[in-house]
Amino acid sequence: MEISSARAPAGSRLLATPLGAHAACRRSGQLLRPRRHTVRCSVDATRQAQGIPSAVAAEAEAAEARKRAFGVFCTTYDLKADEKTKSWKKMVNIAVSGAAGMISNHLLFQIAAGEVFGLDQPIALRLLGSERSFQALEGVAMELEDSLYPLLREVSIGIDPYEVFEDADWALLIGAKPRGPGMERAALLDINGQIFAEQGKALNAVASKNVKVIVVGNPCNTKYGYFLVYQVCPASACSALICIKNAPNIPAKNFHALTRLDENRAKCQLALKAGVFYDRVSNMTIWGNHSTTQVPDFLNAKIDGRPVKEVIKDTKWLEEEFTLTVQKRGGVLIEKWGRSSAASTAVSIVDAMKSLVTPTPEGDWFSSGVYTTGNPYGIAEDIVFSMPCRSKGDGDYELATDVEIDDFLWERIKKTEAELLAEKKCVAHLTGDGIAFCDLVNEDTMLPGEM
Repeated sequence: MEISSARAPAGSRLLATPLGAHAACRRSGQLLRPRRHTVRCSVDATRQAQGIPSAVAAEAEAAEARKRAFGVFCTTYDLKADEKTKSWKKMVNIAVSGAAGMISNHLLFQIAAGEVFGLDQPIALRLLGSERSFQALEGVAMELEDSLYPLLREVSIGIDPYEVFEDADWALLIGAKPRGPGMERAALLDINGQIFAEQGKALNAVASKNVKVIVVGNPCNTKYGYFLVYQVCPASACSALICIKNAPNIPAKNFHALTRLDENRAKCQLALKAGVFYDRVSNMTIWGNHSTTQVPDFLNAKIDGRPVKEVIKDTKWLEEEFTLTVQKRGGVLIEKWGRSSAASTAVSIVDAMKSLVTPTPEGDWFSSGVYTTGNPYGIAEDIVFSMPCRSKGDGDYELATDVEIDDFLWERIKKTEAELLAEKKCVAHLTGDGIAFCDLVNEDTMLPGEM
């Protein structure tokens, strides 16, 4: 016997699935489109049991075909009928690409536990993988089943972004192709740019029109022969720009390139130098690109409410060692541990999301790569650039204006700006800006030690 898992419209009553039907819920590799794996519960047997003709059942199944559920999540829930859930909020749909990867393996369980949205917010996870990773994706879904998270009400998996991103309120774009041996940086930008262009189009077509998108440009793991090689995905700022240009119906302001891990690393280094716990460090900005041109800003950062330069008198350390340590932290971690920073990246994604759904503490700000058009700093427009942001906790943000920029900081901001402008030229064919022309400098600024 087979059953249907139909998700009711927002605010309406969800139909509970009969226990007998749920017991028969199965996992399958049925295809809606050619070569598109999906996992879902089918409707035919249950509808026949209810006296509905098979032709009608087939039509109903086609109508529901884009709503997939995995395993125990084939059961639908009447949240309003359950005393425990009557005070819960409306379901939030979270789509995650690269969902079978190491970062997601840490991230999904934190989200499911309520780390981002709180303990009264039910969530649905939409997990995007590839044909190659589909079996691993099923394994991720099985672990989520076994974890019995009360807030996790739906899990669906697939390899078609037009299906997985449907009605998404949040999209966390983690998956990308790693850099192969001898691959030029420009070629990597192009290959991955096509992935993010397609995902941008899918978001534009089927996601919520107010979807919040976080693009993660972070080390990726891949295997060559018997060796595990740690490599770098393209800079998240360039990937986020490609998404923006391919999703014209979604506000550009809704797209973020992750630089929160860099911010967290910078806070840690300042705390270590000052001999304080890292919660005493505030107003930390990462300017620019997620690369070795990134600018950790010690000029505006504070320790216990005082400017960093008043607490740490060693200017040479701040201008040289501090910046290099932040830039190379990921590479050092790999040398020590033999793997990339998947766990801390997942934590930083959670931090980035929480910064948008929680009011920013008075006087503080956080770093995020956002669209520069209209920025108050004089940074080139029409790129994605990490800058200091504040939020009222409504998912939106404003750029901080009480920021000081001296000659030393501005010189470094212009260097990372130049890199992002050069990257933009490399992907012009994907952003609607004409023919691509790549004149990136010979120096490879992808984060060292992560290849």
